Amino acid sequence: MGESRRLLWQHAEMPPRAPAINPDGLARWCLEHLGSPPAEEMFSSGHLSAVIGLRLADGRDVVVKVRPASPRVAVCVEVQRRLFQAGYPCPEPLTGATSFGRDIATAEVYVPGGAVLPSAGRAAWAFAEAFAWLVRLAPSPAELPPLTPAPSWAAWNHPGDGLWPRSEDADPGEVSGAEWIDDAGRRARDRLRIGGSGAVIGHCDWLAGNLRWNGDTLLVVHDWDSVTADSEDILVGFAAALYSTVDADKLATVEDTRRFLVAYGRARGRDLSAGERQRAWAAGVWTRAFDAKFQHAAGQPVTSLSEDEAAERLRRAES
Repeated sequence: MGESRRLLWQHAEMPPRAPAINPDGLARWCLEHLGSPPAEEMFSSGHLSAVIGLRLADGRDVVVKVRPASPRVAVCVEVQRRLFQAGYPCPEPLTGATSFGRDIATAEVYVPGGAVLPSAGRAAWAFAEAFAWLVRLAPSPAELPPLTPAPSWAAWNHPGDGLWPRSEDADPGEVSGAEWIDDAGRRARDRLRIGGSGAVIGHCDWLAGNLRWNGDTLLVVHDWDSVTADSEDILVGFAAALYSTVDADKLATVEDTRRFLVAYGRARGRDLSAGERQRAWAAGVWTRAFDAKFQHAAGQPVTSLSEDEAAERLRRAES
């Protein structure tokens, strides 16, 4: 539905990149691709994309998402479609990736309701089990076109020359200072370059704001533009560092991450090996350091990672 990644970047005060949506153009698109024009706008949001909740004239509630054109969007929709057909709780796609002027639009069924968090005592296990379920049901990357480029916060192995990839909003590598962030990102990347397993498909933005729950039962996962392919331990490390046990605007503590990694191993039926655990910790450092660098580059308080926490997470990644 929405784009929870913007919650980490909302303090950056950079101009949104979401396309401006012409109501007449949206009505024509809905009539052509959904068979019914909008009757009511229920909500709209967006930072990297424009996300519009609509009640159509035929009574259906849908979410239309418009974003800059990229070949990976069609692959993301196909992954979402296959997961929905396999029984995973994600919104049913109603269209493929179709042209919307110079941009790309998709539509899916609107899935309302649900709590932001499961019960406090079960949060780590619930988030980890939901992620293991997704990885188990997702198609193999070999079955699909490439899911490239990865979203910037997951692009630790980007082809550019610098440490940090250019983000969807800016180039954080152009801003100096806060050398501890660069050091953390560099050490994490160096560890990720050692070892690793074959690629799987997963969700690289496992923030609490992207999931909804009925008690401890997963109701729905949103933001399927954040599908990517990478080593399982790296994707698990992203998820373990990004989810929250207390608040959708918070991130995992070191102990939260440890519990997630244990729970994930149990959920998949095989504990993470020592190497997998190290790489998972390193992946978490990298994605949190990327967000911290973005915040620093924008001249805002760094909230995604502290220097002490980076040191502790790196200790676990390197020992």
